[in-house]
Amino acid sequence: MDNKTSHIGTIKRPAQKPGGWLALSPLLVFLLVYLVTSLIAKDFYKVPVTASFIIASAYALFMTRSVEKTDDKLAIFSEGAGNRSLLLMIWIFVLAGAFAATAKEIGAIDATVGATLRILPGKLIYAGLFLASCFISMAIGTSVGTVVALVPIASGIAAQTGIGIPFITGVVVGGAFFGDNLSFISDTTVAATKSQGCSMRDKFRVNLWIAAPAAIGAALLYIVMGFQVEAEPPVQPVQWLGLVPYLLVIGLALAGMNVVTVLTIGIAVNGIIGWVTGAYDFVEWMASIGSGIGSMGELIIVSLLAGGMLALIRYNGGMDFIMTGLTRRIGGKRAAGLTIAALVSLVNVCTANNTIAIITTGPLAKDISTRFGLDPRKTASILDTFSCFVQGLLPYGAQMLMASGLAGVSSAAIICHLYYPFALGIVAFLSILFRFPRKYS
Repeated sequence: MDNKTSHIGTIKRPAQKPGGWLALSPLLVFLLVYLVTSLIAKDFYKVPVTASFIIASAYALFMTRSVEKTDDKLAIFSEGAGNRSLLLMIWIFVLAGAFAATAKEIGAIDATVGATLRILPGKLIYAGLFLASCFISMAIGTSVGTVVALVPIASGIAAQTGIGIPFITGVVVGGAFFGDNLSFISDTTVAATKSQGCSMRDKFRVNLWIAAPAAIGAALLYIVMGFQVEAEPPVQPVQWLGLVPYLLVIGLALAGMNVVTVLTIGIAVNGIIGWVTGAYDFVEWMASIGSGIGSMGELIIVSLLAGGMLALIRYNGGMDFIMTGLTRRIGGKRAAGLTIAALVSLVNVCTANNTIAIITTGPLAKDISTRFGLDPRKTASILDTFSCFVQGLLPYGAQMLMASGLAGVSSAAIICHLYYPFALGIVAFLSILFRFPRKYS
């Protein structure tokens, strides 16, 4: 920011000091309205996230006093809601809803669930789904793509076995963050390594010392918890043709194809299979696409409201306040590492996008790393690990919104079952505190 003017989009304002806690207050209003109301009602399902964001967004518009005209305030809000990355995420929501609905109509979920229960012993259902999610997310480098592919399957297994849908959805989403954090082709990996000037291979080596213990611990926990599961294989024969949509989506994603293209092909293949098997005709296929897109309506609205509100927070100096406040007093390597972790975590809360959080804080983290002699490979690992950990805690993050929409449960109900992200955060914190792995600390 120069000493004359700063701007967001086309709206300019005089440079000013960071807005302090007041700039961040819309986010606090959202959390208070959502959490407090849910606690009073004793039910997280009764309080729509959309209503909470409407109130917080209205407050954000009201407290933006540096802009006089309401039209200009709404312009800032709209530019945030129309952010390129956000709109791409919304297109994925639209296609994911259409794919899930058309796949369900041809019996793809039932077929995949039946095959899973035949292949995996009932007592290994949890661990099997978690490891599958870890492997797929590692291979395709996107947690959202993994959620799209596996959450409907997990929900189907829950329906047939009596397992809680929020819990089994949390198993899949937790594994999805494994690859988001470690994969060589993940956006977060690219952003973290480029900002710190280290190779992906070296960052992977450091990160593995943190992610592997967390993943092993979560897998062992799922194995122990699975002893209580009594899942019988289906009596009816599995309709193996129904496996094609999910196997195709996973295969194309593993091949490196863009998730939008993958989902578009998946929808078309669902239509072809539906016509061949007589599951539906062209009109019914179109109706299924429409109902699937409609089911994503709340997710899309929440994404737009969150994007607009967070744009006002940035405009009012919320990001500047976080960065100046956390870097004011640093003394020593541990404090420097913890500061970088806190920095990327708070920015992630304010952007609801772990890649953007890394890009935003990367240059400052590089300066801190150079000043206090931190290994850039460890700094890159800290940025990636803590951003993924925090992303899993946000009820308005893309992964949680997608999972809740596909599973038909609230994101808050899923978060308490994200054992791997919680374990990842704990191990990452300890790695800074006790400075391991030693070679990179």
